[in-house]
Amino acid sequence: MNASWLPSITLAALLALVFIYGPGIISNVSVGGVTSMQAAPEIEGITQWINSGPLKISGLRGKVVLVDFWTYSCINCIRTLPYLKAWYSAYAGKGLVIIGVHTPEFDFEKDYGNVKNFVDKNNIKYPVAMDNDYVTWKNYKNNYWPRKYLVDAKGFVRYDHIGEGGYGETEKMIQKLLKEVNASAELETTKVSGTEPGFIQTPEIYFGYRFARQNLGNGEGMQPEKTTDYKPAGITQDNVAYLEGSWKINGDNAQLISETGKVSLVYTAGSVNVVAGGNATLEVLVDGKQQYAGEDAANGSVRIGGFRLYNIVSSGASNKRLVEIKARGDFMIYTFTFG
Repeated sequence: MNASWLPSITLAALLALVFIYGPGIISNVSVGGVTSMQAAPEIEGITQWINSGPLKISGLRGKVVLVDFWTYSCINCIRTLPYLKAWYSAYAGKGLVIIGVHTPEFDFEKDYGNVKNFVDKNNIKYPVAMDNDYVTWKNYKNNYWPRKYLVDAKGFVRYDHIGEGGYGETEKMIQKLLKEVNASAELETTKVSGTEPGFIQTPEIYFGYRFARQNLGNGEGMQPEKTTDYKPAGITQDNVAYLEGSWKINGDNAQLISETGKVSLVYTAGSVNVVAGGNATLEVLVDGKQQYAGEDAANGSVRIGGFRLYNIVSSGASNKRLVEIKARGDFMIYTFTFG
């Protein structure tokens, strides 16, 4: 969810950077997008605003602007929120404007109510622009969730960071740009209890055929826009999802059609999340037991209501494990993500 690979840097080179600097930590690297010292593109094509009336980069001269591309079901974006909120609290009165450009990955993320509920629940106070048609995303030539641009008081991009991490570096640049406006400003570095992932071997796994980077482990495979009866299958591959039951493979999700169904995966990570929706109950087993319950699990059970990210497993240390999800009801699964 946090990256679409671009031709301006090879996958091997990008993965090497991630290995050196940590997952999701790529900063000031030429991987497409607006470059440093280029005039910042405008915020345009916004369908709705939350926490603010319409804003324009051109109307914010004299301010330092942090443009944050995000989407609310993205675990990488969620983990950056404590830092963004802390910066807004510390520096909004000193001349910093944060604009969260919410560009949806999935169709349900275009819904104003879904986004507004997330913003309210997570106490996000800075302006959020719903970029449902990708106009601002395209203006910035962006391909990543999350991605942060810092724009100086004259309207020029001065900093660009892709993914998680680099928070200290980003805050130092915020302070530098604010000092350029007011050299006597008293700026105290924030202290944030944020979370960053440990070692994760399993990549994000998509269930919709438009986004899928690999096939299902079942012999039936992914059959776009068709309902398929997936038979129980022995798990022979790690990091590959297996289905049981009757499922329809939609563009951005797999939808359970039978009354019950199952999703299985051998993964290596510390925690497991699913982006899901519908009206269903999940029984979650890890290595055959009800254990390592995530924040959204109680006694091995997860209640699926709204369309969002659910943390279903939290085991602390990163290990190789088998997760099995036994679903009952109206259930749509979009992705597995890990931490």
